[in-house]
Amino acid sequence: MIHILHNRYDIDADWIKPALSEYIKPDMRVCVVAFSFRSERVSCAEEWSALYAPGSVYYEGIRKAFAAYGIGEGQIDYLNYFADTKKSAREKVSRADILFFLGGLPDKMYERLMEFDLRDALLSHDGIVMGYSAGALIQMKEYHLSPDRDYPQFGYYEGLGYLDGFYAEVHYENTAVQNEAIQRVLHERRKPVYGLPDNGAIIAADGNIKTVGPVKEFLPREEMTP
Repeated sequence: MIHILHNRYDIDADWIKPALSEYIKPDMRVCVVAFSFRSERVSCAEEWSALYAPGSVYYEGIRKAFAAYGIGEGQIDYLNYFADTKKSAREKVSRADILFFLGGLPDKMYERLMEFDLRDALLSHDGIVMGYSAGALIQMKEYHLSPDRDYPQFGYYEGLGYLDGFYAEVHYENTAVQNEAIQRVLHERRKPVYGLPDNGAIIAADGNIKTVGPVKEFLPREEMTP
């Protein structure tokens, strides 16, 4: 299985397209998981459509991004929280070659996926799993969030469990708040943390990790024995 973690949906950008072209092919079907929206912004089908239906900014941006790999609009399905049923959602997941998790709120996305009983179907997927920002974090068994406007307090959260060997600090800008969070994870979880800037990506394939762009790797220090 291939896992791709990044921060933006513009996967057609010059800095990332050569790396992803090795994996994303024109005959693939995509399932876009659009469950990470903020409840105060999206509370009904009409508001969901304003973000993700044809003509919206996200829809057109994602359509354009995959078109750069030869994937047409008719090959892309969206999981619609307000229109899909548990059955139709599973069908969309099962016929996809690529699962694409969108950005937003990862904990809310997780809650909605559990509401649709999709965990087993998602974990049974054996193709490409990719996502940006929240969609990167949701791929982890556990992820952390450093304090920001959506999450005022540092915290650990449960993800889907595809990946377990490292943590990621998304939208990494080398700020004091982010670096403090990274050091906390290194001390408490004893696993590497990748600082993932907006022009960086992580590709985890068959147990190997490759970084694209200026991704910074932080390693836990060796504990001193008394």
